[in-house]
Amino acid sequence: MNLVGYIGKSVSYSVAEVGAVFILLCVAVKRIPKAVRQKHLVVEQMLKMGVGSIPLVLVTSVFTGGVAAVQAAYQFQNYVPLRYLGSVIGKSVVIELGPVLTALVVGGRVGASIAAELGTMKVTEQIDALETLAIDPIRYLVTPRLIAGVIMLPIITIFADFIAIMGGYIVALVGLGINTHVYFTSLKLFLGGLDIFSGLIKAVFFGIIIAMMGSHHGLKTDGGAEGVGLATTRAVVSSCLLVLITDYVLASLLFRGVFAG
Repeated sequence: MNLVGYIGKSVSYSVAEVGAVFILLCVAVKRIPKAVRQKHLVVEQMLKMGVGSIPLVLVTSVFTGGVAAVQAAYQFQNYVPLRYLGSVIGKSVVIELGPVLTALVVGGRVGASIAAELGTMKVTEQIDALETLAIDPIRYLVTPRLIAGVIMLPIITIFADFIAIMGGYIVALVGLGINTHVYFTSLKLFLGGLDIFSGLIKAVFFGIIIAMMGSHHGLKTDGGAEGVGLATTRAVVSSCLLVLITDYVLASLLFRGVFAG
């Protein structure tokens, strides 16, 4: 196959994948009124996605805040007073580092779990059994995960932001000699509601991406155990790529458009 043919086939496949995911998302959204009646399914997915991710997010956030403090102090050296360190850490964590790193970590853990679970159900014909019993697989399997993603990603992001800021505070206090009053006064000086809102908006979109990528690749699994492994890999890779792409798009829309004025 020549280069032009390969590029054309890749573009065609990508467009088909985008269309399939969009259709799945629309159907899952339409099933929300029925899915919320089965609260136990939504709560179960919220626990898996949220509570189960807390230890991983905790470790990631602590070191994210610590690294942000060390790097900011290095960049500030001889140029900006260190009393502004809290502001830099707060803004960078709340706007960018908190939502994105949390989404990447949760996407790797939860996206793989969703794809593996649904992929196993697909290759063992459990999804066909649901349809035989007149149970809508999308309402039963996809919509609860979508709802959980939309709810839990912002909550986990708030937790991650707080832990990262405290991690930066510990490094600033112990390693850089900045006292508590200076750090938190600086944090409140420039950190505003729009910064927090933008980070949470990103988290909502990231939650949708993680849930839909895991569900999409899980439901289209074939080929037995090897197919499940391939679907899991594709779910994680596509989730991470889309999180980064969506982060850029939302940052451009929010900070060059909505909040620019």
